[in-house]
Amino acid sequence: MDGLRLLAALMVCCYHYAGKNGEVAQSWHQSPSEVFPTFSQFATYGSLGVQFFFLISGFVICMSSWGRSLGDFFRSRVARLYPAYWAAIVLVTVAAYVLPVVVEPLRSDELLVNLTMLQQPMGVDRVLGVDWTLWVEVRFYALFALCVVWRGVTYRRVVVFCCLWTLAGAFARVADTPLTDELVMRDHAPYFIGGLALYLIHRYGNDLLLWGIVVMSFLLGQRYSVTALWHPGPQGDFHRDPHVIQLIVLVAFAAVAAVAVGWTSRANGRWLTVAGALTYPFYLIHEHLGWFAIRVLHRGFGLNPYVTITGSILIMLGLAWLLHKCVEKPIGPRLKRALVVRRVEDPARP
Repeated sequence: MDGLRLLAALMVCCYHYAGKNGEVAQSWHQSPSEVFPTFSQFATYGSLGVQFFFLISGFVICMSSWGRSLGDFFRSRVARLYPAYWAAIVLVTVAAYVLPVVVEPLRSDELLVNLTMLQQPMGVDRVLGVDWTLWVEVRFYALFALCVVWRGVTYRRVVVFCCLWTLAGAFARVADTPLTDELVMRDHAPYFIGGLALYLIHRYGNDLLLWGIVVMSFLLGQRYSVTALWHPGPQGDFHRDPHVIQLIVLVAFAAVAAVAVGWTSRANGRWLTVAGALTYPFYLIHEHLGWFAIRVLHRGFGLNPYVTITGSILIMLGLAWLLHKCVEKPIGPRLKRALVVRRVEDPARP
């Protein structure tokens, strides 16, 4: 699963470096479709790495919350998400002032709101381009915690949650209101639900009901991905085939299913653990800082585009390792311990 997480992150990275226009085109000084005539047409599908992440997240969160209290679940999520996130915010903000070509710096009030991870519902610009996915993850954690974790995670409760969430997503599409969309996450829910069901298969074995939930999630998820990422007619430099989108979603479900049924049980190399540790900090910093690395390596040193993109990825992985070593490992456990709620006796009571 750690290896799949890094694969999903690299998919998103390739999309940001070679599969879209915008700021990255400024770094290459031309559209990536001209720099990579063939590779860019594959890289544009890398945006599906986000849905891959959501599928993996459903599996991992169900696994990590088993046997834990609501407080334990809350502390583990805060300690996991915030240290590297705060460090990435600081790193990209400093880069924005020192190297203005990286990203436009935000006002101080907007920057401070970004530290909460709630900038999107507050209508504030993001420091990190990938922040929108973290807001989706936070809503999933909250929904799963309130509906399942606080009573204790069991097979029955997770199955009921999956079924009710699937129905809620369908009703939310009928209602078509911003509030219901935010609460139910109708477009992203199938991936989380599929991951939850696959973990139950991993824990309890094959079950027709669980496989039915997985298949239902795939059918709904592929529909969202096609409607979100494919637009018929002229599409500029990049074009996505709806059948390829469906195939990638199917492969993502199949990959996590392979883990669930134990086909990958022998894949336990230490490098996979390292890959899992680097994934989150790499995902946070790769976009804006990677664009600057491309600018320096390609336009500054005149390196070949493929050497440039490889070098940029390696540099970002190196920075991710430093964030993991210097920020996540020392701060995460301390933050987790500090969040333990202490019982305070009322001095007025005997």
